Amino acid sequence: MGGPNLLRSAVMLNDQSGERLLPIIKGSRADAGMPAIELSEADAKAVAIYVHSVLATARAQGAPPPGDVPALNVLVGDAAAGEIYFKEKCVSCHSASGDLAGIASRVPDAVQLQNLWVAGGRNEPNDTENSPGRRDVTATITTAAGAKVEGRLDRIDDFIVSIVLADGTRRTFRRVDDSPKIEINDPLAVHRKLLETYFDRDMHNVTAFLVTLK
Repeated sequence: MGGPNLLRSAVMLNDQSGERLLPIIKGSRADAGMPAIELSEADAKAVAIYVHSVLATARAQGAPPPGDVPALNVLVGDAAAGEIYFKEKCVSCHSASGDLAGIASRVPDAVQLQNLWVAGGRNEPNDTENSPGRRDVTATITTAAGAKVEGRLDRIDDFIVSIVLADGTRRTFRRVDDSPKIEINDPLAVHRKLLETYFDRDMHNVTAFLVTLK
């Protein structure tokens, strides 16, 4: 009938139990061409409940069409080009015959494998050897008195720096200008830098190469 879509209306998306719909039904938008409707408050709430029930079963905006969604195929790259990229960018930290030997057997799902290396080499699924803290960002804090404290970086801003020590104790230091001295070690810094430089083709090429490491 040409009216606004209630399922996408800001009124109904923010309404809880009819409190936003009821004033409109009573004529709060009559000047905008929405005359009052003769409904009791109970009936207005019933309308709101019905609209919310439809919203609850609707697919989210931007969701794929109903039906079976085809499996995502990420193996569209050139393994040879991926090997060249790997040798240029990755061999300073990784080895195809060392830490990544057999990676495709340990992570047989190509999508998971791609997510693993793009995310910065986080622990592989069911990995029992690598400690979760191995790739944490750490900080070494040197106080004005010369004492050094090291731990996992928890928070840092212009005013404080907080770290978690090996025993789980949290230490927080107040920052004033350059004191205390703070040295940060981010094991995944190189991966984060790569996120700014590589193209989709690089990602797919490297994934295609890693799949061959069985």
